[in-house]
Amino acid sequence: MKFEIGLAEPEERTAVSELLERSGLPLDGLSDHWETALVARDGTRVIGSAALELYGRAALLRSVAVDRQLRGQGLGQHLTKSALGLAKDRGVLRVYLLTETAVDFFARFGFRPIRRSEVAVEVQRSLEFTHACPESAQAMVLQLSKHKIR
Repeated sequence: MKFEIGLAEPEERTAVSELLERSGLPLDGLSDHWETALVARDGTRVIGSAALELYGRAALLRSVAVDRQLRGQGLGQHLTKSALGLAKDRGVLRVYLLTETAVDFFARFGFRPIRRSEVAVEVQRSLEFTHACPESAQAMVLQLSKHKIR
């Protein structure tokens, strides 16, 4: 599979929204953080996404999704690494996320489960935490300074 990963373009909002809806992921708050949204493209077709919400030295990784027909080929790993690289480039020290189905996937990158109360206060105030994800979603954290991303 041939693809490229880069910052999302304004005209890709609809394609990303449709991908997230098909993947059962929330859209709430994503438009407020579009400048740190990434997409994987096969030509001009959006086949994957990942986004960061930046909160100073903390970030929320969200919207990691791959077109259903292309899953299992490593694209999600590339998107996650790209998002973590972007976080590191922006001076982020800790990356948090919420997941209901992908604890094992994110653990491969060094994320570890934590209690929601341990998440940075700024991140806890995000729409993802306050409205979009259910209380049953597992919070996870990655200390970027301890991990080699690229």
